[in-house]
Amino acid sequence: MLRFIWIALALALPGLAAAQDADTQEINRYVLTEAGLAKYTLATQKLGAIANQLASCEDDGETQSLSAAVAGIEENAAAKAAIQSSGLTTREYLVFGMAAFQSGMAAWALSQGGKLPPGVTMANVNFYRDHEAEIQDMNELTEPDCNSNEE
Repeated sequence: MLRFIWIALALALPGLAAAQDADTQEINRYVLTEAGLAKYTLATQKLGAIANQLASCEDDGETQSLSAAVAGIEENAAAKAAIQSSGLTTREYLVFGMAAFQSGMAAWALSQGGKLPPGVTMANVNFYRDHEAEIQDMNELTEPDCNSNEE
């Protein structure tokens, strides 16, 4: 599921920047915090327990709005319950993930000599840097086993 979310984030961010200004602004305004990370981690762990039931190993390549991504996740009652039982709404879960993803991309760009992208806060980049290993480890928790159905 998180693999799906990270893929959705990677595909959605360019589309959000171009087409959904309100979504982009919401992500840019979101402040990454310790409390948010704790809830995000708990939700991700819970999603990890059901990842193979939820995940699609195929990418449809379609850019979605934030609201469409929320609706897509909430179609699955188990995913919605896993996120909400962690103290987050599905929307906040996705926004946290998108803000973390955006901050990770900015951290990488800065490490390559680039500039801070417009709308990205240095505070979020620093938060990401301080928690990079922890955030990246969460990807493995919910990555589906896409090879299990082959053969």
